[in-house]
Amino acid sequence: MRLITKTLFYLCLTLCLSCNKNGETASQNELANETSPYLLQHANNPVNWKAWNDKTLQLAKDQNKLIIISIGYSACHWCHVMEKESFENDSIAKIMNENFINIKVDREERPDIDNVYLNAVQLMTGSGGWPLNCIALPDGRPIFGGTYFTKEQWEQILLNISALYNETPEKAIAFATKLTEGLQQSELITLKEDKAEFKGIEIENAVLKWKQNFDTIYGGEQSDIKFPMPNSLDFLMRYGYQFNDLNINNHIETTLTKMAFGGIYDQINGGFSRYATDKKWHIPHSEKMLYDNAQLVSLYAKAYQKDKKELYKTVIEETLNFVNQELTDQNGTFFSSLDADSKNSKNELEEGAYYYFTKQELQNLITDDYALFQEYYNISDFGLWEKDRYVLIRSSTDAAFAQKHKINADVLSSTIKNWKKILKKARKEKAKPNLDDKVLTSWNA
Repeated sequence: MRLITKTLFYLCLTLCLSCNKNGETASQNELANETSPYLLQHANNPVNWKAWNDKTLQLAKDQNKLIIISIGYSACHWCHVMEKESFENDSIAKIMNENFINIKVDREERPDIDNVYLNAVQLMTGSGGWPLNCIALPDGRPIFGGTYFTKEQWEQILLNISALYNETPEKAIAFATKLTEGLQQSELITLKEDKAEFKGIEIENAVLKWKQNFDTIYGGEQSDIKFPMPNSLDFLMRYGYQFNDLNINNHIETTLTKMAFGGIYDQINGGFSRYATDKKWHIPHSEKMLYDNAQLVSLYAKAYQKDKKELYKTVIEETLNFVNQELTDQNGTFFSSLDADSKNSKNELEEGAYYYFTKQELQNLITDDYALFQEYYNISDFGLWEKDRYVLIRSSTDAAFAQKHKINADVLSSTIKNWKKILKKARKEKAKPNLDDKVLTSWNA
């Protein structure tokens, strides 16, 4: 029954998207035949997108055309930005359709393809990310790559690369050959037959260097953009326990606390966003990924097992509840992600629109004890995002807050639950972010 419902939904979606402002039917590209939500999002682009398959690759060889491999995923904010600026633009689409075979790839559906071209871009530029845009020879060997490009940048790249291939194809082929050799070398593994012996002092020295980059105020590492990095924190937690390193233990406690206090953690409904765009974990890049939340639940569970902090228990329970409500299918499997973007009050897609509130909205919603709420969630300069938009952020434990305001701990707990109940109800009036309902075996496992 669910499969039929889902199919009807996407059929209705593509039919709606295929109508222009005058109600006339617009043409669709081959992605309309796919099942990936990310690929279906691009089915009505004027770009003649195709899926990655033998037929498409053979077409590039037959027509001796360069290939554009554009890789992203449904929840990717900057993928949506580049689509709006470039892939929905008729003049850009004309250049792409005339000079290239254009392939869209969902990185979560085809991690094998993503891995090849991500490695290529990292070799070419020293970094990578999504959207990932590669230009390759007709046989698939990459000659150019990068991540997000503005419309003007992308147009110039398309014109320059197509001119290079048409006028001096030998240069493009020579570069592709060298790059392919580099990719092959990067895949080589030298087998060491010597027995590996790890000593405690070697690990301690490695961690000592690591400590130099710790953010001692807000936790995590010193950076203007912060990813939770659960694997790294898991290692450090074990290290701190095994080596009885008080400095590491304090750093882990600071990091887990500040993350749980921050806007990267959904203070209303639980669950973590992909990363924070500031050093205090305040403003989230609002996509919510299954695999991030799975790893972070495990991390906080280990921390709770060790320290029994009530905050960690709350994070675990609320995050699991978020996954259960938003990312769980009726058959018990788990969906991939929630989008960063959702429709705002003007019916326009905007990153974070589902999560922020204005001060006036909050004052209208929290009528009985707004002054207390305002201080608890920092509806102040500390909690201001931009343009009178606030993302809730904490700066104090419940125990310290209750003591400061001479409130019974149980009364404060009940008050906080009531605030969350009110804000959850208000959020239901907003347009929800799109759901990527792919069920990926690896992520579920």
